[in-house]
Amino acid sequence: MEFTLPHTIENDLGEKLTFKEIVNEPDGEKLIVEAVCKPGSGPTMHVHYLQDEAITVVSGKLKYQILGQEPVNLSPGQTAVFLRNQAHRFWNDGDEDLHLEGWVKPPNTIVFFLSSLYAAQKKSGSHRPEPFDGAYLITRYKNEYDLPELPVFVKKFIMPATYQVGKLLGKYKKFEGAPKPL
Repeated sequence: MEFTLPHTIENDLGEKLTFKEIVNEPDGEKLIVEAVCKPGSGPTMHVHYLQDEAITVVSGKLKYQILGQEPVNLSPGQTAVFLRNQAHRFWNDGDEDLHLEGWVKPPNTIVFFLSSLYAAQKKSGSHRPEPFDGAYLITRYKNEYDLPELPVFVKKFIMPATYQVGKLLGKYKKFEGAPKPL
């Protein structure tokens, strides 16, 4: 699956993300992104095993948290950097839209993964993605992304079982051409 940049996705839960462009740097590619989060919205606790991420507040109030640490507030002009393997989340802690600019390095499969995740959230109408799509993403890309607060039993047994049932039922035809996991 190929995506032409810029590529904008929304999950109908207050998050809008635009993948703007890929910049070539001496040590590899970096994906430039922009995001808008409605008050109270933002991604759940997650980790990128193979990527670093940075977000800078353009306007609004951001609160972020690294797993096991106290939340931190950021104001316009301030930046948070999340290193690979560092579980984190962030959200709009204000009453107006939060505008962010940032990057993910290297891009790897993130455009596909988040585009599919947002579509699955839209389909379910909640932060929990549609079950078969969620199982596909979390199982297929388990070496790249994780939800550390998801119970281990769910990750080790429920998700793989749901994924297998989805394969048997032909639920994943829409993912033909999806990038191979790294």
